[in-house]
Amino acid sequence: MSEAVIGTATTSPGLLASLDPLLREWLPRQRWFAGKGRPVTGFTLVAATELLPADRRLGLYHLLVQAHQPAAPWDCYQLLIGVREALPPHLAPALIGHVEEGPLAGRTVYEALHDPRAAEVLLEALRSQARIGGLRFERDPGQDIRPGLVPRVMTAEQSNTSVVYGDTFILKLLRRVVPGVNPDLELPLALAREGCPRVPAPTAWLNAELDGESYVLGVLQPFVQGATDGWELALRELAKGEDFSAEARALGRATAEVHTALAHALPSVTLGAAQLRLLVDGMVERLDAAVQAVPALTPYAPGLRSAFSALADLAAEGRTWTAQRIHGDLHLGQCLRSPAGQWSLIDFEGEPSKPLAERRMPQPPARDVAGMLRSFDYAAFSADPPAPGWAHACRAAYCSGYAEVSGSDPRTDPVLLRAYETDKAIYEVVYEARHRPDWLPVPMAAIERYATSDLF
Repeated sequence: MSEAVIGTATTSPGLLASLDPLLREWLPRQRWFAGKGRPVTGFTLVAATELLPADRRLGLYHLLVQAHQPAAPWDCYQLLIGVREALPPHLAPALIGHVEEGPLAGRTVYEALHDPRAAEVLLEALRSQARIGGLRFERDPGQDIRPGLVPRVMTAEQSNTSVVYGDTFILKLLRRVVPGVNPDLELPLALAREGCPRVPAPTAWLNAELDGESYVLGVLQPFVQGATDGWELALRELAKGEDFSAEARALGRATAEVHTALAHALPSVTLGAAQLRLLVDGMVERLDAAVQAVPALTPYAPGLRSAFSALADLAAEGRTWTAQRIHGDLHLGQCLRSPAGQWSLIDFEGEPSKPLAERRMPQPPARDVAGMLRSFDYAAFSADPPAPGWAHACRAAYCSGYAEVSGSDPRTDPVLLRAYETDKAIYEVVYEARHRPDWLPVPMAAIERYATSDLF
């Protein structure tokens, strides 16, 4: 049975101060914490909502806190804190710590999303469209949410946390939140209005209204039961030496369907010389910063820079491009293949490291195409041994599939595509150098090729 939501907006004075020493140790260890490598020096409470009273056997707090670090802007994180006298063994991995002072002194606090009873509270709040303090639990009135669905936390998360309810719904809780319209809700709603079947339509969502600003905190969508993650599927086929071209072609068609629907649903713009100059300047700035961060890029910088200057030259000659809303961070891991063979695109949040306004800007669809082409390359060069022929076949098939639906083959605009692929590979080098040094040879192999040749 679902836990009743009886929370209030008020919270005990000193709550954050009592949690502070525990959060300083726990937060940087989370996979979704963005400020790794720098200590947390303090917190500011943005909002605290008591979803279940802490004097019960299970207490539950929803917190929005700013984490402060040296020489860095603060980030705001969404936390769901459970409170118990002691944790049962199955919740031991979720432990945050034992509180020594303040209103929770003597209690144990933990990451509550791993507690099925706490996760049920969120679903019940969405089902009943609860309003608690600044929290707004809303849902599509045309979709029902059956109570009592058993929750489980998904383990393969990066920048957020997702909870699956009874193989019926999946709730994505955003961790690093910013005020404004989040594309992870905005674009799936727009695609649902267009009747696009390639993206699960949002069933419900969680907002916060704070000081006149709106935050999107989570989205509940239908769970594609039995679906396989595109990255995992590609690696599996690679390991077996199987061809992936048919799947790549289907992915190209799915991508084009989503782009077509987004072009109908939301405004498009024309990028002229001035806009392209800004776009190219951004690419060059990212290259320069990457060279500083990863000196191994230095020998390749002139060749990489030529990809961007070629695009600037075309713009200076009067060439224009159409820009529209796109996925913004498309790769194999953002695609799901159903048991019936249908591909869906998920996670429209864009690159979380970029400002929200930038993530919502219209961009050439070639940016998404380049992201997927890089993903094929990534899979092929992470295999042992690398399989460049596999990647080449996938790239060609994907572009062909895209052209079948859109009427435009991305390969007919090679300068734009090369610029975006190069920009993406540079980003990958910096990411791997910082977070997964063992993977650095994968994007560096691409950098060497991109600096000396065209991509197709």
